[in-house]
Amino acid sequence: MERSFRFNRLLMVILSIISLTFSEKAMAQQKEQMVRLAKIQVEPSQLDKYNAALKEQMTTAVKLEPGVLTYYAVADKTNAAHITILEIYADTAAYQSHILTPHFKKYKETVQHMVTSLELVDVNLLALAKKPGM
Repeated sequence: MERSFRFNRLLMVILSIISLTFSEKAMAQQKEQMVRLAKIQVEPSQLDKYNAALKEQMTTAVKLEPGVLTYYAVADKTNAAHITILEIYADTAAYQSHILTPHFKKYKETVQHMVTSLELVDVNLLALAKKPGM
């Protein structure tokens, strides 16, 4: 019985260390990430064209670039021409690489006369909660 107790105690210690190791790695990765909010105002008459160009750029970037981790684009419910994008990159180098890609340059050229205002806000990720597998 004593042997079983020691084994269970050792197992709990090992599991705790593994858990802490993975938590520390996850936090270190988050600290390296570049997180940005892009606040965009689009000419309302150009909204459909803008949204199509945005979706194409986002889809291509996530598919082709390992350093582009996440995009969430949302539109204000009271004014769909006010768009906010949450962008998460593996690090600053991934972002710098991203803005040099042909698909990003195409997006910028396509939307240059559609966008009436652009504000880029670099932020720190404080916490993350999501369902497993998402």
